[in-house]
Amino acid sequence: MICPSCQKEIVDGSKFCYNCGARLAPADSQTVPPTAASVRVERKLVRSTNDRKIAGVCAGVADYFDWDPTIVRLIWALATLVPGPNILVYLVLWIVLPQGPTADYRSSVATNP
Repeated sequence: MICPSCQKEIVDGSKFCYNCGARLAPADSQTVPPTAASVRVERKLVRSTNDRKIAGVCAGVADYFDWDPTIVRLIWALATLVPGPNILVYLVLWIVLPQGPTADYRSSVATNP
């Protein structure tokens, strides 16, 4: 998949470009999406295996809340400047959160339900 803004290669199924941060439209944007009442998507908070910088915690939180991972990383970096157990919370999440599936796994599950 190629980002339309910066023309760089990104992982299939990404919601944001990891290079420029542009929000990407879904590949099947031509079709009408089903209503929220008919489809229930079960989300899990997991560590990202595709967009990790240290442990994938910030990218996992960003995927869970459908935010840009760069914004979550900046907020977390600024939060470490404030006194409190911020680094300890990151370490606990690193230990507690399971690793998420890779992009190849997610794309194969999405195409073969």
